[in-house]
Amino acid sequence: MSMEQILSEVRTYDGLLELAPTHGSEHPEISWGDYFFYYAPDRQVPSNRQPYATIATKDYPDDAESRLDADGRWRLNIHVGSQIFAELLGYPPEEIDESEVEYSITDMILPHPLYGAYGWVCIVNPGPETIERALETLHDAHRADRRRVERRQTRGEVAPTE
Repeated sequence: MSMEQILSEVRTYDGLLELAPTHGSEHPEISWGDYFFYYAPDRQVPSNRQPYATIATKDYPDDAESRLDADGRWRLNIHVGSQIFAELLGYPPEEIDESEVEYSITDMILPHPLYGAYGWVCIVNPGPETIERALETLHDAHRADRRRVERRQTRGEVAPTE
């Protein structure tokens, strides 16, 4: 599946805020070309939480094990939490054995190289083996972010406006 197909799917989600920094934008240069997804029906980038999913299109200084600088490589990253992480990978996040993970394998659900211990998974170049589960998991992550936002609003924990 192409990145465009995943972007087309996620863009149908209610309340989606897609942050896609481009060359020359106010966002840090390292983020240009990547995608960050939030549940934010007010269309404001949240200041009190991280995105629930991202698409990385290149290596970062501290995150190069997926070899994203090679032509045609990109990585879908999804926050799934501990329970879904264990269901997907067969072990909980706290039991990641980095010596056993080859982060550059394509079309395989893996722990995120940096954030796996926090319940993040990733897939380099999702394809026929992973795409169905990836899209399902991505939609579940969107709904989970929505529930977190709605709980905070119910409790009156609205983020301050700037």
